[in-house]
Amino acid sequence: MKLAMQWLDNVNGVMNNIKESQLANIRKAAELMADSIEQERWVHTFGCGHATLPIEEMYPRIGGFVGFHPMCELPLTFFTHIVGDMGVHQFVFLERVEGYGDQIMKGYNFDKRDCMWIFSHSGINNVNIDIALRAKEKGLKVITYGSAAAAKGKKTRHSCGKTIFDIADIVVDTCAPIEDASVDLKGHVDRIAPVSTMAFITTVWMTIATVAEILADRGVKLYIHPSHNAGKEGARERLDEALAKYKERIVGV
Repeated sequence: MKLAMQWLDNVNGVMNNIKESQLANIRKAAELMADSIEQERWVHTFGCGHATLPIEEMYPRIGGFVGFHPMCELPLTFFTHIVGDMGVHQFVFLERVEGYGDQIMKGYNFDKRDCMWIFSHSGINNVNIDIALRAKEKGLKVITYGSAAAAKGKKTRHSCGKTIFDIADIVVDTCAPIEDASVDLKGHVDRIAPVSTMAFITTVWMTIATVAEILADRGVKLYIHPSHNAGKEGARERLDEALAKYKERIVGV
């Protein structure tokens, strides 16, 4: 179990770094998100590949609440076929196609009261940068979570000449190593056991808990997605209420 413990130590180190260095930035991001949700607008969320996992984690999810709008583009998200249709080769190609993000943005309506929350580990790929640029053109604040310090100096693939960390209004550093995989393996060149997903999920729930705290302090009612399996009285009714509220608000998106 030596390597398992190395991975666990690495994850704990990342979480401690987040706690020590990112609380102020998380608070700034949460305040922007709370402003959007209080006005019954949206925090739009976007990522590619494994950076869609934090999006899927936040809503719909037990303990999450209405206000977060997932923008998950299927060819950039679902590549568990690995080979064949919607496989890894296609995904790696598509996330680097400049202009693809522009086409994704055409599928939604946006408001200046919204904000855009983008997850990108390296910050250099074109689709995420497209989304960030178009969001800013539409007057949205852009919030980016990724390995900003570790990615410093990496060359963008986008013709604008900027990484997503250069474009964002607020950056939260996930403190994950740029290589992501964190454990050396005897007889192999490449490491195993990545940590970026744990970093993303950690910062997501730190942020969402802070958004909830801000809104509760403002007296704003949250439509929380309850556990429908734990047997709490009225849970199904509260779930129906949350989904109805989401449906009501999603009409304009």
